[in-house]
Amino acid sequence: MVVLLIGGSSVLMNAMIDKLNKNGHRVYLLTGQKEGHSSYHHVFEKYHFSYDSGSIKDILESIRPDVTVFTGAYDTNFDWSSPRQDSVRYMAGLMNILAACSMMKKGGRFLYLSSHEVYGAVYADAVKEEEPATPEGFKALALVQGEATCANYRRTQGTETFILRFDHLYWVPEKGKKSDDPCFRMCLEALKTGTVSFNERRSFSMLYLNDAVEMIYNILCREAPKHSCYHLSSMDEIGEKKLAEMIREELSAGVETADNTVGAGRRLILDSHRYIEEFDSKIFNGYDTGVKKVVHFIKRNYTSFLTEEDEGAGLVMKTWNNVRRIFRALFPFVENLICFIVFFFLNRLAAGSEFFARLDFYLLYVLLFAIVYGQQQAIFSGLLAVLGYCVQEMQVRPGFEILLDYNTYVWMAQLFIVGLSVGYLKDQIRFLKNESRAQMEYLNHQLSDISEINDSNVRMKQNFETQVVNHKDSLGKIYEISATLEQYGPEEVLFYAAQVLSRLMDCMDVAVYTVANGDYARLFSATSKDARKLGNSIKYTEMDDLYGELKERRVYINRNMKDKMPMMASAVYSEDDMQLVLMLWGIPWERMTLGEANRLTIVGYLIQNAVVRANRYLEALRNRRYVEGTNILDESAFTHLAKAFFDAKEKGLTEYVLLEIQTEGRHYEDVARALGASIRQTDYMGVLEGSRLCVLLSNTNQENAGGIVERFKKAGYDSRIEEGVLL
Repeated sequence: MVVLLIGGSSVLMNAMIDKLNKNGHRVYLLTGQKEGHSSYHHVFEKYHFSYDSGSIKDILESIRPDVTVFTGAYDTNFDWSSPRQDSVRYMAGLMNILAACSMMKKGGRFLYLSSHEVYGAVYADAVKEEEPATPEGFKALALVQGEATCANYRRTQGTETFILRFDHLYWVPEKGKKSDDPCFRMCLEALKTGTVSFNERRSFSMLYLNDAVEMIYNILCREAPKHSCYHLSSMDEIGEKKLAEMIREELSAGVETADNTVGAGRRLILDSHRYIEEFDSKIFNGYDTGVKKVVHFIKRNYTSFLTEEDEGAGLVMKTWNNVRRIFRALFPFVENLICFIVFFFLNRLAAGSEFFARLDFYLLYVLLFAIVYGQQQAIFSGLLAVLGYCVQEMQVRPGFEILLDYNTYVWMAQLFIVGLSVGYLKDQIRFLKNESRAQMEYLNHQLSDISEINDSNVRMKQNFETQVVNHKDSLGKIYEISATLEQYGPEEVLFYAAQVLSRLMDCMDVAVYTVANGDYARLFSATSKDARKLGNSIKYTEMDDLYGELKERRVYINRNMKDKMPMMASAVYSEDDMQLVLMLWGIPWERMTLGEANRLTIVGYLIQNAVVRANRYLEALRNRRYVEGTNILDESAFTHLAKAFFDAKEKGLTEYVLLEIQTEGRHYEDVARALGASIRQTDYMGVLEGSRLCVLLSNTNQENAGGIVERFKKAGYDSRIEEGVLL
């Protein structure tokens, strides 16, 4: 199955991709962004286009998906920070996608993911699908409008749209990325403020991500879901108080709960009985496991969530974060002051020592901070060093003398020149490192994109190689299977043509009809009961659509999905005469394509060669196979024919009845002349065991044989069914 997923990068999108890949489906992705930055290694192809792009129709025509899934309420391309603008973008994009789907001849199924947010009122009982929506806010209103648009396209355009409403969906979030479910919000509040607040009068039902993906997959794979709208919910009610207690127990780090119950209570639970009854599904992840996974992950990675923004945090947490930022900015200056004090005393101690007299501790101090922090701290440490030098010199001589001393300015110049030079080099090195790091990140991103492109190219290359070399529709495979007809005798070719056709077309329900005259065709062999649904005899010239295509030597495709017609059919000709009609019933609608029609045409030609060759062989031996002057097969020919029918019946390819005629000593010529008008063109008359005259009724059971027996009796000949096993 080909599946197109539409939506931004999210945990839900990753989970759906993994589920579809594990089950062998081909996944395409429309990211909704002009420049995609997310990596999906299990996606066959990605398209980075906005939803309102004019290329959406071309993308859908190229992919021709069997199912399209629009993430809707969970699409991360819409953060709803500007609700009015986002709602306009949302509806414009959805309308463009639905219009493109409806314009396709084979649009496939469209799944629209909505949420409980469409219901803003208070409900005493679980909310059923028929309950009118009561949206509150721009996002909820956009979701409701999206549902109405999908329903309208289903009603007016015949598009197979399905609406899936999820009840308080929650999952383990990605690092540093916020979620909007109650479990995440309460965990984040606990980490920021140390308190989990709750409203005791508020209750709801939550659905874990893995269960939601399983539900989506069940609807996605169902051939014909009964309803156009489903509520997907665990239907396990939980109050905010109980959820807060569970989070407090799992965090267990001085977290408290706080009762903030105000106003009227609110209860919202979606009723998913419709889904459960149709799909017989169950919930695998209860609150004891789902909530625990979420809390433990957030606890392990709490820094990635707390450092994003402080919005929603308490006053204490905001103050603490501001203090941290200020301290981080002032730390180098504080460190500089502390080191200055140390070097100031070292310089004083070294002043009276002959060994350290020539060692300039202030220069070392400035060099140290220039090397570690760069020019800014080099200037600050230089100023402190000058200040320390002046203070120390003023203890032994007047300040005016220090200012007039030429050596003081030489020393200061030396100090700043060395410090600024080293600091400049440090800044340049830091700049080059940052630039290299940024370039490395860019190159890594490019390498990731190249890797994805290469993976896609490799998959496509392998796919094409498989089709050319080993695939079921490769010329080698077609010839290999069709060549098996060569091993059968002329009498058996038509029986096993149905079997070969079934293998080549990957279809379990195949029927082969022989054209008895200009208007009627008689069933010769079939691979299943469904393939016999038209009956043993059909007037194919009255099937206007089918006959019109076969007459023009084209493949008939049941594009209107008529119940009493095969999915595909083709004819086998000998020169200008139609000899066989090949019918395929069990082909899914997604395979009714031009490629399949071409394959059926090729297979028909290969079968035609074997059938025509067999008929010509039998015609060449006609004088040696029939009793002279009659249409009665001699014993050898009739025995071979009857054995071929017996073997085919054992394999479920045909039915037949063998009648023994009571000739009572009459000549075969007289019997053949009297009974010739009572048998069909597809029946055979012949001799068995030396003198027994028998008639083989093809594609006939014992119930239908009664009419033939009566006709023989009216012609003056009794007959009985031969039930013995013919070897």
